[in-house]
Amino acid sequence: MLNILYYGLVTTSMAFIYFFPDVQSGLLELLRKGATNAFPLIVEAYKSGNFPIAAALTFIINLILGSFVYITLPSLIVPFGGIVLGCVRAVGWGLVLAPTSPELARAMMTHSLVIVLEGQGYVLAMFAVYLLWKGVLWPKSRGEKTRSKAYLIGIRKTAYIYMLVTLVLAISAIYEAFEVIYIVGYTFLFG
Repeated sequence: MLNILYYGLVTTSMAFIYFFPDVQSGLLELLRKGATNAFPLIVEAYKSGNFPIAAALTFIINLILGSFVYITLPSLIVPFGGIVLGCVRAVGWGLVLAPTSPELARAMMTHSLVIVLEGQGYVLAMFAVYLLWKGVLWPKSRGEKTRSKAYLIGIRKTAYIYMLVTLVLAISAIYEAFEVIYIVGYTFLFG
């Protein structure tokens, strides 16, 4: 269900932005400037063609910031909050990455796999959030009598799911660095 929700939002947002291509241009410009200011090391790694550093930094940013800080951490406090934030990311991806121009269409022919792989890492993190709060709301479904015990079991299950999140995001980062450096070119991401 989360896969359908996530990728459905990406696709719906891509369809929506066709009616407002100027909005996409503005969003892309903001994203490029923001990435250059916020992550100068990764931008430099991509621009210089340093594949190992680009892949490693992409992986670290996607795992720590993209999954843990953006999806999991808020969900430890706000029930299902990470699912909502993951959906916001899916909409953002659709708005920014829709192939509305010939240049974007060419780039998305290979970059679509990044959307699938990286997106799957985030869907797995969202799934961990779902399991955490399902157990808290219905502790007997976890074989527990109290919500606090179910919460702790949910955190442990999240840690197990993060092994898959880590694997998927590592594969995604390696492919993304290769694809951006050797196939599409860094200008696709950073102008």
